This record gives sequence, C-alpha cells and structure tokens, in this order.
Amino acid sequence: MTRQRILFLCVANSARSQMAEGLARAMLGERAEVMSAGSQPSTVNPWAVKAMAEIGIDISEHRSKSIDEFDPTDLDLVITLCAEEVCPALPGGVEHLHWPIPDPATERTDQLSDGEVLDRFRSARDSLRARLDSLFG
Repeated sequence: MTRQRILFLCVANSARSQMAEGLARAMLGERAEVMSAGSQPSTVNPWAVKAMAEIGIDISEHRSKSIDEFDPTDLDLVITLCAEEVCPALPGGVEHLHWPIPDPATERTDQLSDGEVLDRFRSARDSLRARLDSLFG
C-alpha cells in the first residue's frame, strides 16, 4: 500500500502548518507521509510548540521549510492554511483543500498577555484538529 503524501502549506511555516503536520502525523501514523512548508519560511513558533505539547505532541524538533524543498509532482494532497494573508501558489494537478485559519502569530500578539497568546494558538490547534478529524477520522 502506498502512503499518501500530504503537505500543509502557509506563508511562514511557523505555526499553523507546523501544528497541522504534528497533528496529522499523530493521527495518521504510517498511513501517510506528512510534511509542511511555507513560501517565506522562518522559524517554528515557540507558542506552537507549547500548544502542541499540551496535547502530548512534540514538534520541538520541527524546522521551517520552503515549498521549494518539495517536488509538487510527488504530492497527493496540499492543504493551504492561509486566512488573511496571500497563500503560496499551488502546483497544478495536485488535490487541494483550503482551510482559512487565522494566523495566531500575527504582530498583534506583542500587545497580548501570555495567556491570551497561548489561547490563540490553542484555538488554531483545535480548529486544525477538528478539520483533520472530519477529513481522516
């Protein structure tokens, strides 16, 4: 049986796509090869790591990757997670889903308490988990 190759895609590959990758890996195990990338990769957001650790998923060793590291012809499914920002261009001929989940790591977080910031990441994580449960559950 060939494993499905799934790529979660956003801009920075720092929060939503990293959390989606961790959730999908935990959910799908060996049934799929799960990856994430961004059009302008940065670093994995420590709040994303914290929000995932709360549910027993460790993404602390993940790294932000560029979409250029992947051959689009090898992918079975691309799920874009952009909401208010412009999503990266998609390769043609690949199944595509779009889940517009607000970025919990917007610049406005510097005006919030740590608890409020963590709540934003929890909300994004829980939204991703619900969508993954619906798709693969």
